This record gives sequence, C-alpha cells and structure tokens, in this order.
Amino acid sequence: MSLLRRPSALPLWRDEITIDAADEGYVTRRQFTKFLVLTSFGMFVGQLWILARSLFARAGAPPAPIIVGRAGDLPIGAARVFHFPSPNDPCLLIRTGAESYVAYSQKCTHLSCAVYFDAAKTRIECPCHEGAFSAADGRVLQGPPPRPLPRIRLQRRGDDLVATGVEEGGSAEVSRAEAPACPRARA
Repeated sequence: MSLLRRPSALPLWRDEITIDAADEGYVTRRQFTKFLVLTSFGMFVGQLWILARSLFARAGAPPAPIIVGRAGDLPIGAARVFHFPSPNDPCLLIRTGAESYVAYSQKCTHLSCAVYFDAAKTRIECPCHEGAFSAADGRVLQGPPPRPLPRIRLQRRGDDLVATGVEEGGSAEVSRAEAPACPRARA
C-alpha cells in the first residue's frame, strides 16, 4: 500500500479509473495540481538536459572552404545563391562593386524565411514579414528580425571566390573578397 494513498476498501484501480461516466467530466483540485506539478517538473528536467548538452557540446570542425564563383562572372549589383557550409544552408553572394563582394546566409533571422537581394533598393529583403537588411553589412534596416544576417567570410584566390567560414550576427565591416597577403610582400 502506498504512503500517499488513503486507506480504502476499494482496490487502487477503482480509485484511479472511474467507471461512472458522470464522474469522468470532473477533475479535482488535487488531480489538477498533481498534473501541473508533474508537467512543470518534466519541463524543468528538459531545460536542464538542454543546458547540460550545450555546456558539454564540442565545437564542430570548421567548414571546408568551397569555391562559390569566379570574380567577374557576376555583374555589379547582382546576386546568386550558393550553399555553404552544408548543402542545406543557402547563401547569397552579392557583387556590390568592381572588386567588392559580400555573402550572407539566405535565412532570415526572424523566422528563417528565404531572403532575396533587391538590386533597385540595394538591400536584402524578407518577404514574409517585410524585414530588410543592409547589403553592405547585413544589419537590420526594418521589420521584426532580431539580429543581423550571418555573414559568410570570403577570400579571393586568383579568379575564384572562396567561402571560408561563417560569422554569426553579421559585422559592421564591409565584407570584401580580398586576395590573401603575399608572404614576399611583407619583406
């Protein structure tokens, strides 16, 4: 016999399972409180599990650099889609000047809708909730997005534009595709 159960002549299953249909529509305060306490405890344990996993998670390996295009193939003020760091992560490559390229994740930071580059307004727009981002640095210009677009780091290797990493939350600095410094030029 349980310590929390009142002594009764009826078996336990009779207390827990009502046979009378009229009694099934009613929930006692005790049953309701028990439900709330157990549900809250379950939510609390779930939050602790998420916290523990995030504290002990190992940082993944940096993504492998990939070629996203060739310099000069994209007209000034145009954009194209590529996938980085995985095939499930669409990104936008935008040519903002003669030798200036920027790249951002194509997922809006509000609800992950696909954003597109509006060349007439020179900004990146989200059609879902009328959000807008700066094409120069990815910052939020209007709408509900809570943070800037993640910026894709670019390098120029010869005529190739290479995506090398992702910077979360954007940056105030304009992302330009630049050639790596030549070791002989430092001397």
